[in-house]
Amino acid sequence: MTVNSAKPARLTVERTSPQDVGTRQVVLSLDGEPLATLMFGEHAMRDIAPGRHRLRAHNTLVWKTVEFDAAPDEQVRFCTVNRASLGSMALVALLGVGPLYVTLERMPPNSD
Repeated sequence: MTVNSAKPARLTVERTSPQDVGTRQVVLSLDGEPLATLMFGEHAMRDIAPGRHRLRAHNTLVWKTVEFDAAPDEQVRFCTVNRASLGSMALVALLGVGPLYVTLERMPPNSD
């Protein structure tokens, strides 16, 4: 019997950027499985197996996908932002609604 002794990595996705418009949810999935639904100010954490992964974020209109590698015992961090463009803001001013765009960026690990 083979036992995998590699320590898991830890994935953290946060939605705390000041550039976030603070409305609507961002839905996250990891490797095709639901991970979390984040509102502004929230974060999600999960231990993950070392190796290659696929993280997806969407706000029901716009999807972003990133692939990343996680090493054993690594702290993998991403920031997701629901943001408006200048054109979006004009539509909001005119119609009260406008499209929001999702960003998903890897962040450096915490230094603590």
